[in-house]
Amino acid sequence: MSAHETRMAFLFLLPSLLGFIAFMLFPIVASLVISFTNWQLISAPSFIGFANYQRLFTLDPAFYTVLGNTLFFTAEYLVLNIIVSLGLAVWISGLKRGQRWFRVIFFLPTFTPSIAASVVWLLIFTPGGFMDLVFQTLSLHVPNLLLDPRLAMQAVIIVTLWANAGYNMVLFNAALDLVPQSYLDAAKIDGANAWDRFWKIRLPLISPTVFFGTVMTAITSLQVFDQIYVITRGGPGSATATLGFAIYQNGFSNYQMGYASALAWVMFLIIMALTALQFWFQRKWVHYDS
Repeated sequence: MSAHETRMAFLFLLPSLLGFIAFMLFPIVASLVISFTNWQLISAPSFIGFANYQRLFTLDPAFYTVLGNTLFFTAEYLVLNIIVSLGLAVWISGLKRGQRWFRVIFFLPTFTPSIAASVVWLLIFTPGGFMDLVFQTLSLHVPNLLLDPRLAMQAVIIVTLWANAGYNMVLFNAALDLVPQSYLDAAKIDGANAWDRFWKIRLPLISPTVFFGTVMTAITSLQVFDQIYVITRGGPGSATATLGFAIYQNGFSNYQMGYASALAWVMFLIIMALTALQFWFQRKWVHYDS
């Protein structure tokens, strides 16, 4: 590549580079610097070193509650999302008619703004609302999901699963369609039943796609915020408060921007550690074609 071509390539890349620096790199570096300060927005920030991190790990018992809620939500939602989306993908791939329509139907919730969808679900879960009416009609003595600290997180998981399972479903369904039919026919001739064909042929062949969906779902679930902000506001008590909600609450409600930035960096490190762990485990179950 000549010097002229190099300059032209750099010129075309410059707008994206400037956008990345202004809207990604600078805020990331700024948040790291702010995490070492005491900044209440209305006053100038003052440098306090690692005091925010010391407070976070040793002086703030609410942090461990928030961390536990975040990990609980991530673990349950991740498992349910993969199971539901993979199950729907397998079911749709086996249909002889209407595959396109079912893909559209299950994918539509991903287009819905999460705030709007959460408001609708709030009306469904609200005390005396549609969900309570269903439980009463079925003579089920189930407490209201939003008022019971043991069940409130389940309401958030239901809403998040409804909104996002369709993305992985489409992803997995597309991967299943690429599995060579000759492999399945040969296994069927050898006497393999439907479960064996899925577990020993289809799942290993789509494992890279399942791995991608698992990593992306884990990352987004650790950052959950919209549903909690609209539906529970972290309650009842602190039963549904997660790291994302704690960052908002400390930064924009309590005006403790330095502490909120420290929380954000802890969440970032957790995401990186979980992602690295997933990449390490992929060697045991993900199969790539040579």
